Amino acid sequence: MIRSAVYHDDTVETVDVTDDDGDPAADDLRRVRDTEGVSWVDATAADAHELRHVAEAFGVHSLVVEDVVNNVRPKVESFEEYTFALVKEAELTRGDTPFHEEVHDEPVGLVVGDDWLCVLSTEPIAAVDAVWDAVARGDGRLLDRGADYAAYRVLDRLVDEYFEVLDRIETTIELVEEDVLVSTDIGTLERINNVRRDLLSFRKVTWPTRSALVVLARGDPEQIRPETEKYYRDVYDHLVEIVDLTETYRDLTSGARDIYLNTVSQSTNEVMKTLTVVATVFLPLTFVVGVYGMNFEGGPTNMPELRWAYGYPAVMVGMLAVAVVMLAYFRRVDYI
Repeated sequence: MIRSAVYHDDTVETVDVTDDDGDPAADDLRRVRDTEGVSWVDATAADAHELRHVAEAFGVHSLVVEDVVNNVRPKVESFEEYTFALVKEAELTRGDTPFHEEVHDEPVGLVVGDDWLCVLSTEPIAAVDAVWDAVARGDGRLLDRGADYAAYRVLDRLVDEYFEVLDRIETTIELVEEDVLVSTDIGTLERINNVRRDLLSFRKVTWPTRSALVVLARGDPEQIRPETEKYYRDVYDHLVEIVDLTETYRDLTSGARDIYLNTVSQSTNEVMKTLTVVATVFLPLTFVVGVYGMNFEGGPTNMPELRWAYGYPAVMVGMLAVAVVMLAYFRRVDYI
């Protein structure tokens, strides 16, 4: 899907830049680029062929399209006539694991010229749609302040979505922290590992994005005007906060995993203590039973108590006494 808008004389005009077959029309795209005012071409949810048509019309290098299509890491590159910023949209979507959401990212290419902006992506981007809808509703201030300001608004919406992802991950972490204190179920460990994997995927998006946007925050590219730098610095500050929160949440999940493993270890120790008590109590009883199980009789050195009328009750009482004494000892030393 390719759409374009031109802001001139306090009005926003949408321009059809597709031919009868729905393909990008090169002449129309060039006319939008050369029209007086600020132009914006939104080429999201477009295939690689359509992105190349837009790039050729605006004189954008073909490697820019390749970077968007191949989903490379976020970066900012300055060219003579434009600045290219590749960032990513991040959201939690249902993954292959039941009842688990995974971090999914989509590349978004922002090509900022002196008076034009091209947004390139192979998938629909909610942040771009939100800013475009604001322009379509007549909020001409977005384009009146320049192409670099419109690009900032898109970046700002993308970063706001990062906070939404972190909020949902934080909710999951809170639930996991409650579970590790009361449950040793293997499902709890699986949830902890899922959250850690989500944070790792999210970190791969936010860290390079922060490193890339510092170039825009400093105003290094010529297409970023001094009056717009402060807005990019604000986005950069938000990214710094997001990266810090991500690291904090990773520490929390590591702590939750340690608590879970300690809880499992403690539970195992309790079971081993119980088994040790049982085995220790039955050891002398087994010895007594084994001795009298030999049934030696018939001689003065054999077992005369076998013919004693109270031999069996005496042995049972003795065994019970041994068991009681040993249990009392374990209780006294706080072993049980």
